[in-house]
Order: sequence, then C-alpha cells, then structure tokens
Amino acid sequence: MKDYAFILIIAAAVTYLLTPVVRRLAFAIGAAPAPRERDVHTTPVPRLGGLAMFAGLVAGLAVAYRLTFTQEAFPTGPTGSHTIIGLIGAAGLLVAIGIVDDRFGMSPVSKLAGQVAAGGILAWSGAAVVWLPWPGGQKLMLEPDLAYTVTILLIVITINAVNFIDGLDGLAAGVVGIGALAYLFYSYTLTNSVGVLSQSISAVTSAVLAGMCIGFLPHNFHPARIFMGDTGSMLIGMMLAYAPIQSFASLDPNVLTYYNSSTLHPINRFPTFLPLILPIAIWLIPYADLLLAVIRRTAAGQSPFAADRKHLHHRLQSLGHSHRRTVLLMYLWTALFAGGLVGLSQLHISLVWLVLVTVFMVVALLVATMPWLRPWRRRARVRAALAGAALSGPILPRTVLNDTAARERSAETAEAAHEPAADLPPRRAARRGAGA
Repeated sequence: MKDYAFILIIAAAVTYLLTPVVRRLAFAIGAAPAPRERDVHTTPVPRLGGLAMFAGLVAGLAVAYRLTFTQEAFPTGPTGSHTIIGLIGAAGLLVAIGIVDDRFGMSPVSKLAGQVAAGGILAWSGAAVVWLPWPGGQKLMLEPDLAYTVTILLIVITINAVNFIDGLDGLAAGVVGIGALAYLFYSYTLTNSVGVLSQSISAVTSAVLAGMCIGFLPHNFHPARIFMGDTGSMLIGMMLAYAPIQSFASLDPNVLTYYNSSTLHPINRFPTFLPLILPIAIWLIPYADLLLAVIRRTAAGQSPFAADRKHLHHRLQSLGHSHRRTVLLMYLWTALFAGGLVGLSQLHISLVWLVLVTVFMVVALLVATMPWLRPWRRRARVRAALAGAALSGPILPRTVLNDTAARERSAETAEAAHEPAADLPPRRAARRGAGA
C-alpha cells in the first residue's frame, strides 16, 4: 500500500504546488470571466485549474512507471506503451478542449465530439468493457464493436455527470476524490490479497486521481481561489470512469468467486456482480444529478445541456444549508454509497445486521440532509417563537396583521389628502390649487 500512497502524495503535491502558477496564468490570458446569473460566486474567479491537475496526473504516472511494484501495472511491449500513451493522450485531448472552452467558449456539440474521441483513444489503449456479469456465476462476453461502444458511452456520460455537479466550490473534486479512494481500496485488495496483479492499473490510476483531487481541494474549497473549469471536470470525469473500465478489461470474473490462499474462501456476498455494482455506487451522485437534469430540461422543452439552478446542490441550498454544509453533505452521500459497498465487499456479516446497518445509515443521512426531520430543531424554533412573542406582545393572525396594515395605509392616504397646501412641495401645491 505504501507504493500507492507514495503515488497519491506525488500527484497531490504537484497539483497543489502548480495550482497558484496556473491561477496567475488564467488571469494573464483572461480566463477569469465575470460571474453569470446562475453562479454562486460574486467576483471573477480564474478557471483552468484542471491544467495543474493534468500535471499531477503525468507526475503520478511517471512515478508509478518507475516503482518496482507498480511497474507490473504497465507491462512491457506494445500493450504497456498503449496503456500509458492512451491514458495521457486522452487526458491531454480533454485538457486542450477544456482550455479553449474556459477561455473562449465552445459549443456543446464540439465538446461532445472531443469526449467521444477521448473515449475512442482509451478503448484503443485496451481499456474496454469486454464482459458483463451474468446470474449463476456466468459472464456475458461482448463483441469488440459493442465493447468499444459501451466503453465510449460510459466515458462520455461520466464526464458530463461530473461536469454537472461542478457547481459549488470543492464539490466535484471532493466527490470524485472520495470515489477514487474507495476504488483504490477495492483494487488494492484484489491486487494484494487475491493476487490479481492486473488490478494494479486500476489501483494506480485511482491513487493518481485521488491525489489530483486532494492537491486541488485546498485552493478550490469555499471560498474558492480558482475553479477547475471544464479543463478539470472533463479530466477527472474521464479518470473516474477509467479505473472501473480498466478493471473489467483486465479482470477474470472467475477469480471473484473463489481465490486460493490456504483454502478456498469467498471474497464477498455478491462476488460476481461487485465489479458492476461498485462503479454504480461510486458514480451514483453525479449520475443521479445528470439523469434528473436531463429529465427536467427535456420535460420543459429545453436542451439537456441548458444551464439552470436546480441541481442537487442547489436544492440542498434551498433547504437552508450553507455553501460549505451543502458540499460536506454531498461528500457524506458519496462516502456512504461508495465506502459502504467497498466495506461490505470485505466483511462477512449476517443479512439481519446488513439490513440494520443500512437502515441506520440511510436514516442518519436523511436527518442530516432534511432539517425539518430533526425534532430538536423544531423544539428550538418553538421556544424561539415563544420567547419572541413574550417580548413583542401577543401574536396576531396574518389576516389581522394585513387588515391592520391596510387600514393604516388608508388613514395615511386620507390624512395626506387633507393636508395644508403650504406643507406641500411647490409643484404639488400648484396642482392642488388648480384642481380646486
């Protein structure tokens, strides 16, 4: 694990140290536009933060390629070179598109074409969903054309899902970083305990992605000094999709059912389906936000790419949560779904305890998210209302207050109608005299 931790630290350090340099560059080239109506910030904040994250990606992969243990993740020969070239090439393409978009703007169709091209590069490098789990311990093998299509589709959807949740300071980097840490732990377990050395690729890329997000967060957490922009959101979205896809490409599903140590032991309760369930849990928050946005905008007759302020994080803010609390709540959601499933893959507990723990965690999450579900908050509001009533007098119904206000306005109008002309401004006094 120390090798992966070292890779993570290198990626985080390079990203953290280069972000201030990128911030100055963004100001210099004009990549700090004025806030838009839907933005939550009120002053210009530079973008292009993804450029520093790309440097962290390259540094992390370079270190991993030189470490003795993680060299096994990049086999020698054409296959190994394709892995490195494909990953950096796809990342570089998305970063180039993101820089142009953050500075000058691009149409959604142009960005979508670039995302499809990046997915094609990754499929060419060997990262493709070549099989899917099937009931009864079986697997469904996909034809090459179908495998490449599914791979590109997953990459494009994940890129846009991460782009959609990149609406608050530190939100996308934190959510993706937590998901990357969860998949790092899962891949490391398969690599170390089960002996599936091919999972080192997924573990290395997960460690690099987690380091990129951790290194960028100190500059991006509220109040943010720099945004990752589309340069960063497309990059980390691609990386988030890459590790599970690469895992499918290099993993024999039969290994998940039983593995050899001294005896045969099952790895987890649902071994065959875990590679499919785990990515869904990690991608759940961005995918849910993307799906709701597409349904909402399509139903309103708008383009799925039309911007609005009705994302999940906007809805949490409308419930009364502050900027930071909203971000932290979405961190909690991600940790619950991704971390909980990874934990269950390692623990063997009875079904009753599994249900109890799941119900408790869901209830705790709902109470943390919905303020009106907290009974102590309701009691505090009642006490505050009673204390205010004792200081200000009896509380009148709203209709009585409205009627009283209306009568007061009528009285003021009547009084103004009979006021002496000498007390009026000269122009009004002249008009009143002429009317008389």
